[in-house]
Amino acid sequence: MSRYILAHDLGTSGNKATLYSDDGRLVASQTVAYPTHFFNGNWAEQDPADWWHAVCNSTQVLLAQAKVDPVDVAVLALSGQMMGCTLVDKAGEVLRPSMLYCDQRAAVQAAGILEQIELKDFYGIVGHRVSPSYTLEKLMWVRDNEPGIYAKTHKTLCAKDYVNFRLTGKMATDFSDASGTNAFDLNTFKWSERIIQLAGVDPAMFPDPMDSTQVLGELTREAAAATGLRVGTPVALGGGDGSCAGVGVGCIKPGSAYNYLGSSSWIALTVEKPIVDEQMRTMNWAHCVPGYLHPSGTMQTAGSSLQWLKEVICISECAAAAATNTNPYALIDAAIAQSTPGANGILFLPYMLGERTPWWNPDARGAFIGLNLASKREDVLRAVMEGVTMNLGIIVNIFRQHVPLNTITVIGGGAKSSVWRQMMADIYDCPVESLNFLEEATSMGAAVIGGVAVGLFPDFEVIHRFIKVDHVSTPNPANQQRYRQMMPLLEKSYRALVSVYDDLAKII
Repeated sequence: MSRYILAHDLGTSGNKATLYSDDGRLVASQTVAYPTHFFNGNWAEQDPADWWHAVCNSTQVLLAQAKVDPVDVAVLALSGQMMGCTLVDKAGEVLRPSMLYCDQRAAVQAAGILEQIELKDFYGIVGHRVSPSYTLEKLMWVRDNEPGIYAKTHKTLCAKDYVNFRLTGKMATDFSDASGTNAFDLNTFKWSERIIQLAGVDPAMFPDPMDSTQVLGELTREAAAATGLRVGTPVALGGGDGSCAGVGVGCIKPGSAYNYLGSSSWIALTVEKPIVDEQMRTMNWAHCVPGYLHPSGTMQTAGSSLQWLKEVICISECAAAAATNTNPYALIDAAIAQSTPGANGILFLPYMLGERTPWWNPDARGAFIGLNLASKREDVLRAVMEGVTMNLGIIVNIFRQHVPLNTITVIGGGAKSSVWRQMMADIYDCPVESLNFLEEATSMGAAVIGGVAVGLFPDFEVIHRFIKVDHVSTPNPANQQRYRQMMPLLEKSYRALVSVYDDLAKII
C-alpha cells in the first residue's frame, strides 16, 4: 500500500497543496489564493489567518479529490515565503498583519544598522546585505513605530513557522528561514548575539532554529478537525521556499546548480562554506539539506520583463493566441527565433523594478540601446529575452569565480521555452537541463524533507525518484562568440546610466 506525503507551499499569491506518493508520483494538487495588501507606496502585508484557512481548505479538497484515507498520510511538511515578520504573543495570537519580504518600510532602521557596523562585516556574519526586506529590520520598525505591539510580542515567525504552530502548537524555525532574517550567523548556525544586540531588539523573540528534517510535532485535535487529517500526523519542520526548491530540483550536494525562471529569477547552488563575494553581489542561505549552504543571486524582473513585453508590445501575438486558443508566449518565441543572437545590435537592460544582483540599485530602470531604422520588431523581442539572460549570466560568472558550474538545471515557467533554454546554454557556457516537473520543485522539496524526517526516505538522494531530465540544450559556439561581445556592453551600458537613474529617481 502506498504511503502519502502532504506538502504545502505558502507562496506570495496563494498556498499550493500537493500530495505525493512514496514512490515519487505526483498524485494531486490544489491551490487556494489569498490577497496581499499593498499600500503607502512600498508596504506589503498579508493576514496570517488567510494562510491557515488556505492550508485547511486545500487539504480538505485534496484528500477528497485524490480519495486518500487520512490514515495513509505519513507526514505533513511545509515550505513558505521567506524574510517576513509575523508577530505573535505567548498564546500564539497574531498581533498585526504579517509584513512580507517585499515590504520596504524599514529603510530608516536599515540605515541605523549601518551606523554601527561596516556592511562587509555584517555581510560576513549573516551572508546578506542590510536591507528593509529582512525580518530583523522589520522587527526594528515595529519597535520604533508600534511599541505597544512590540511589547506584547513573544516570537517573530516566518509564514511556514506560523502555520506549523497552528498545526502542532509548537513554535520553532528551521535554519533556512533563520538565514533569511538577517539575524542568523551562518558561520556558527546560531542567532548572532552581535547583530541582534546592535539592532536593539529582544533576542528571545527569535524562535529556536533546527534542521529542516526535524519532526516538530504531531497534528493536534483542533488542527486535525480543521484539515481533515488524522490526529497525531507527524509534522516536519520544513523550510524556506528558496531552499526547498533546491531540494526539489535535485541541487542537494556540492557541484550542482539551478536557475529558477519565473516572474523573478535566481541562480542557486549547493556548497559547504559561504561564498563571500567581495562586492557583496550574491547572498548566502542555509540549505534544507543539513550541513550545506545555498548561495544565490536574484534578479527582480525576469519573466516579468517578458510579461511586460507581451502586454505592451506583443498585442498582435496576444490577439492571435486568443483567436486560435494557443499560448501567446509560443508565438513570441517564434518571432524571437526569426532574429539572430545579439538581436542585430540591440541591448535591453532588464531593470524594470530596480535590481538586486548584481547591482543592488533600487533606482535602476529598463532601457533599449542600439535601436536604428533597420531594427525589426523581432529584434526588439529577442533583445528583451537576451537582456534578462545576460543579467543572469553575470550572476553565473560571479559564482564561477568561486566554484565550477558545469551544468545548470532550469525550472519555472520560463523553462518551457526551447528558445530561452538554448539562449541560456549559449550565455551560461554550459549545458542547460530542464526537468519533467518545472513548477512543482518547491512543494516537491518539502515533500522529500518530510519523507526524510519520518524515515520514509533514507536520504535526499530519493529526489531522483521524483524527477528526471527531459531536455538538454548545449552551447552553440557561434552564438557564444556573439554573446561574449554583447555581455560586456550590457554591463557598460548599466554603469553609464547610473547617474541618469539617480536623476530620474529625484523627479519621478
